[in-house]
Amino acid sequence: MKLRTTSFLCLFALLLTATPLPGRAADEQQLLREAREIVARLDKRLKEELQKVLKEEGTVQAVETCHLKAPDIVKDAWRNGWEVRRTSLKVRNLEDAPDKWEYKVLKELDAKNEADAPDSELEHWEVVTVDGQKRFRYMKAIIAKQVCTRCHGKHIHKEVASQLDSLYPFDQARGFEAGDLRGAYSLSKPLSP
Repeated sequence: MKLRTTSFLCLFALLLTATPLPGRAADEQQLLREAREIVARLDKRLKEELQKVLKEEGTVQAVETCHLKAPDIVKDAWRNGWEVRRTSLKVRNLEDAPDKWEYKVLKELDAKNEADAPDSELEHWEVVTVDGQKRFRYMKAIIAKQVCTRCHGKHIHKEVASQLDSLYPFDQARGFEAGDLRGAYSLSKPLSP
């Protein structure tokens, strides 16, 4: 009888921790909405800035603009406890290298993209524990467009390559084709205990 009671209590405790509570599920959906909104605003702002410079000043200047302005634009997206960054399997700046979780998710997103998954499936979120604290983490794929190949493609104009070499001596972010997974937006927010 004692063994049966202990087994029941263990099973009950396991089910309690494995089953999301209604409040937790609602909180995760709210966090997901916030993350998607942040990514949409950030993506739009980065594209607008880049398109403006490409149109007015050309690709070489766009590289410098990305180098100088993009980090600030990304940093401006930090709000309400959200940490925001971009990362990739092939980074241009070593500071953007993925952590273990991001690397795993990038590989999953890349496989989904290779399998022609719809854009709505090129995201991932979950609650993880980092250094003893629960965090909501979200990633959204960045798919290379044709315009991206000017700076990230297989055949980069000599002046552009020279500018990239001077600004990013450890650049790995070349050789992409339109439709490839260029990287991802990565968001993280600590959760209250």
